[in-house]
Amino acid sequence: MGSRTAIHLAEIENDGYTIIENVMSDDLMSRIREELAPYCQGKLLGRNNFEGTHTERVYALLAKAPSVAEIIEHPATLALIDQLLPPNYLLSAALSILVHPGETPQPFHYDDGIAGLPVFKPRPRFGVSTIWAFDDFTDTNGATEVIPGSHRWAEDREAREAEVVKVLMPAGSVVVFDGALIHRGGANTSAADRLAITPQYCNPGLRQIENMVLAVPPDVASRYSERIQNMLGYNIIEPSFMGYVDGVHPKKLIDQSYQGRKYRPELPPS
Repeated sequence: MGSRTAIHLAEIENDGYTIIENVMSDDLMSRIREELAPYCQGKLLGRNNFEGTHTERVYALLAKAPSVAEIIEHPATLALIDQLLPPNYLLSAALSILVHPGETPQPFHYDDGIAGLPVFKPRPRFGVSTIWAFDDFTDTNGATEVIPGSHRWAEDREAREAEVVKVLMPAGSVVVFDGALIHRGGANTSAADRLAITPQYCNPGLRQIENMVLAVPPDVASRYSERIQNMLGYNIIEPSFMGYVDGVHPKKLIDQSYQGRKYRPELPPS
């Protein structure tokens, strides 16, 4: 593990987040913007103050903007996430967020809550989120706002405005944060848009926020790397067999020639 990686990991453990500056190329940003353009025409604004009534969100990104895969599996972030989550972790969500002028602050929230289950903070880490900046995150254009240290708080402790820290970073940068960190999208009081993409990752035994194997069906998933396919859910949890489909490895859905592993008595044949 490199010294920079160790520093970023320490910041996540202590503050709940870390910023990696200038790791996305101009070429990649341009390609992703071009692929997103047909879905960002100012017609499908948010349905409530969480999505943002002056914000356009694009879901199922890997079915619409294939270059997004390059940030989902970017080595700068995976070097951290590989240390923060168990092996075989999943892509829980991946969406773009285009915040227009006039947007108000989101409600405070954290990303890795488990709906319907009595599992409260503080607790083991369930997920890690990232937010990639396609425009400079400034003091006025809706930069993400975080509450440092709140990933360690008890469930009933509420965030106060005085505790807010704005995540200010240049375009091409990414903030990586613990899924339990309290945060929100800020108000956009500027005259410019602010675009970001947020891939979120979760423990392999949890249900993903977005149903990825429906959002990115087998014929689309087959175009991506094995790492992306595994994060979508076309895999099983080793050494168990959680995730199988009709008794076989889900890789069969995207690769008919996949031979799988040799049969062992404790596993179904693949």
